[in-house]
Amino acid sequence: MRILIAPDKFKGSLESVEVARAIERGIKRALPDAETYLSPMADGGEGTVDALVAATGGRIVYCEVTGPLGEPVKAFYGLLSSSSSSLPPRPSKVVLEMSAASGLHLIPPEKRNPLLTTTYGTGELIEAALDHDPIEIIVGIGGSGTVDGGMGMAQALGVTFFDEKGRELGFGGQELERIYAMDMSGLDSRIVKTKMLVACDVKNPLFGPSGAAYVYGPQKGATPEMVERLDGGLRNYARVIKDQLGKEVGNVPGSGAAGGLGAGLIAFLDAELKSGTGLVIEATDLEHKIAEADFVITGEGKIDAQTVFGKAPVGVAGPAKLKGIPVYAVCGQEGEGAEEVYRHGITKIFSISDIAKSSKDSFENAAYYVELIAEKLAKELV
Repeated sequence: MRILIAPDKFKGSLESVEVARAIERGIKRALPDAETYLSPMADGGEGTVDALVAATGGRIVYCEVTGPLGEPVKAFYGLLSSSSSSLPPRPSKVVLEMSAASGLHLIPPEKRNPLLTTTYGTGELIEAALDHDPIEIIVGIGGSGTVDGGMGMAQALGVTFFDEKGRELGFGGQELERIYAMDMSGLDSRIVKTKMLVACDVKNPLFGPSGAAYVYGPQKGATPEMVERLDGGLRNYARVIKDQLGKEVGNVPGSGAAGGLGAGLIAFLDAELKSGTGLVIEATDLEHKIAEADFVITGEGKIDAQTVFGKAPVGVAGPAKLKGIPVYAVCGQEGEGAEEVYRHGITKIFSISDIAKSSKDSFENAAYYVELIAEKLAKELV
């Protein structure tokens, strides 16, 4: 019996790798002879590097970059292997998370001010990834602490921005309104031979009521006055990009993601924005793994009506449904509309909340309960 284990994280409780291992332990308790294959999932946000590295047998590389407030921080990226053996000298893919360099969690609450924070470190992370001469770089853009439109990222990769008097501009969202011209001649030449893919599941445009400043600015420390100023800066930024590069980034769905980093990646790196879950499925060759399995086990912290909108369990279940392979889902709790997932290929849901003493108990002892649930699930497979 071959069982593929491909869950997403239980947010705030277990990373996807931990969920997968707990499921495997439970399966092995009930079915010691079962062949289990782990392929942890992610949606492009935090945890994507760990999930892809674990699923492909790659490795994580650590480096020091510039944090969102200009201080040095220890960040990381993943080199993905095409097999579970040794890492090839030139990995075909590198994956990184912008939050590792420019994330909100790196900024103390009392210092959160998107007029000042920069994505410069994200650019340094991309530059470090380019040193491995990859064919493709996947950039996860969840968890941002910035609203600089990716200006800092571009600066780190060699783009120079100037004000109306020809003075070079500095860092942070406050500089967006001052951009008058830019010089692309210093942009890292390796970018043109590297495919850039962005894991992005939000559809917000760069500016306006649904844009980066108005929707995400407040959670990053922006006051109402700052929000207006940032939105005006992002409009100016888009105008200069269109004038100089001939690219319209303002209304592209997802261009407002990560404080407008989506727009910067499109403008300067010719990046393509794609579904985070879809990218992970592609990068891990999940459809091939599913085809070789007798059963598939997936899951996430909460399964509800929102799960059908691009979340990992449904992303995993889709290819399995086409091949007639049963898919079981393990979750922390079932929410309203959870039954919708049955129409998308999920065979049955197993919830921790059915056996835990309380929600606090299930949260604090999630790995223990996932193992118990997986053992119960495995007995139904015989």
